[in-house]
Amino acid sequence: MINLTQNSILFGVITMSWSLIAQPNVLIIMTDDQGYPEISAHGNPVLQTPNLDRLHGQSLRLSDYHVSPMCTPTRGQLLTGLDAARNGAVNVSSGRALLRPEVSTIANFYEDAGYKTGVFGKWHLGANYPYRPQDRGFQESVWYPSSSIPSVPAYWGNDYFDDVYIHNGNEKRFKGYCADVFFNEAMRFMSESAQSKKPFMCYLATNTPHGPFWPKEEDRKEIAEVLAQSMFDHLDNNLKKRLALYLGMIRNIDRNMGKLMKFLEDENLAEDTILIFKTDNGSLLGPQYFNAGMRGKKTEIWEGGHRVPCFIRWPNGEFGKARDVGGLTQVQDLLPTMLDLCGIKPKKNTKFDGISLASVLRGKGQVSEDRILIINYSRMPGFSNYPSPHSQTQMRADQAAVLWKRWRLLEDRELYNLATDPLQKKNIIGQYPDVVTKMRQNLYSWWDGVKHLANEEQRIIIGSEHENPTKLSATEWLDVFVDQQGQIRRGVLKNGYWLIDVARAGEYEIELRRWPKETEGTISGTLPDGSGTALPINQAMLYVSGHNHLKISEKKSYQFEGLTKRVNPKDKGVTFSMNLKKGPTALHTWFKGKNELMLSAYYVYVNRKGDAK
Repeated sequence: MINLTQNSILFGVITMSWSLIAQPNVLIIMTDDQGYPEISAHGNPVLQTPNLDRLHGQSLRLSDYHVSPMCTPTRGQLLTGLDAARNGAVNVSSGRALLRPEVSTIANFYEDAGYKTGVFGKWHLGANYPYRPQDRGFQESVWYPSSSIPSVPAYWGNDYFDDVYIHNGNEKRFKGYCADVFFNEAMRFMSESAQSKKPFMCYLATNTPHGPFWPKEEDRKEIAEVLAQSMFDHLDNNLKKRLALYLGMIRNIDRNMGKLMKFLEDENLAEDTILIFKTDNGSLLGPQYFNAGMRGKKTEIWEGGHRVPCFIRWPNGEFGKARDVGGLTQVQDLLPTMLDLCGIKPKKNTKFDGISLASVLRGKGQVSEDRILIINYSRMPGFSNYPSPHSQTQMRADQAAVLWKRWRLLEDRELYNLATDPLQKKNIIGQYPDVVTKMRQNLYSWWDGVKHLANEEQRIIIGSEHENPTKLSATEWLDVFVDQQGQIRRGVLKNGYWLIDVARAGEYEIELRRWPKETEGTISGTLPDGSGTALPINQAMLYVSGHNHLKISEKKSYQFEGLTKRVNPKDKGVTFSMNLKKGPTALHTWFKGKNELMLSAYYVYVNRKGDAK
């Protein structure tokens, strides 16, 4: 086992040794914004989840298991076994959701060990090279970029039904409801892997029940009928409507879990497949109706924001009877645990921030009672309309939650004892100085080990043989939040830039757009169907510079070193041609009205045409 306080880490290629003896399959299922309360086995009074309850009854349950309160950090930790501050994926957007290119992922480990690797559903760790699933060891992938299916970089107009996703690098329209598609594609992959006599590592990450709340009508109706009972008269009608949508999506997940478990049984895969079910952060609506005795929700560092379910089932794994497994555990424990269970041996000097729980799961050990965990992630940029070097997206030590036994130190200013105060109502930081000192020492020891990496930005590579042309979207603007297509429709007046790395010097065409290509919308107008907000844009500007925070508003027009073109009413895009040098730089764009800077181009298409002229 590796102590959590160890901070050394080996990046790069990991050499594996593995046995020719048949190895177990691995199936990890992670739902989005389903908290600990949204399982009927955990006491939910509205929702019935018979299939998840059955899995609960067949599994080892990590009873004190923690993740990040936001989805991207959790995903990065799951896939790397590393703390978010170390792997680079610290936020859900704003250029800070990208896994360091040099960090190995779970797919790299399993691919090197001879497994088939596949990912299906939500990725949220970058839409461009070198951050896509196919760049990180996944041989088969059906996915969409960013936080939700109708996010800015996703195919325009996706609405959960018959949507366009990315299949092995190419856009493809799939028929059916989103979660149904992802489950079906995962089962197809597992079946094909079994037929090829290869073990598989399958990562199935649903977008549901993340907003927008668009369930299948049959599932919404079923929950609405339950909420119409008199025992729920105390709930507000608007809340009931939201719950019917939100819990309806979870009802669909449960139905799909039933189909999946039957598939594993029918294909004779159940006995030797390590099946993990977990969620990515706390409940979205829990505190408004039922929160399983916890305080807090998604985005918050109260217990309800980061304590989630984690069920592990492996009939052939010598786990013994289904039971609760105590001790503080964390999402980055799962990768070293899975490698251990599968007999995959990394090089001796490979380090993870998580620990292997294999002996604990087999009843041959216990998690140390003195273990201390750190929960931390970067905050959202709020209402900032332009990048700032002082953005709150900067990760800080004093934003963390420190977990030790039943003690919780929050933001280095509040202390709670869950043993006597599960709802975390009474701050007792002044009463236990020895406890605070121990937890605080661990916090700042951890920070000393990660602070040199925590806020280091990652760059999108353009002009590479692996991706050319490249589509850039506002989601990756550094420290500015524009992530939802609704923001594009409204025409939010925000400015941002991309950190890029030019892979090959040469001549580049850079096209600036307000709407993505598939819409055929004009820069200053609405969409062809008349929806969206028209903006009086008449000028496009482009600047490629190493300066990260270029304040164009402070420059006179004659001082502008970039390129400028007029925008005509029928222009769908404005294209600039220029020679770019190899290496890191920043790409800035602006759309201007008659007298003022309005916004940056939400979409930019970069195409390397050849060697410089």
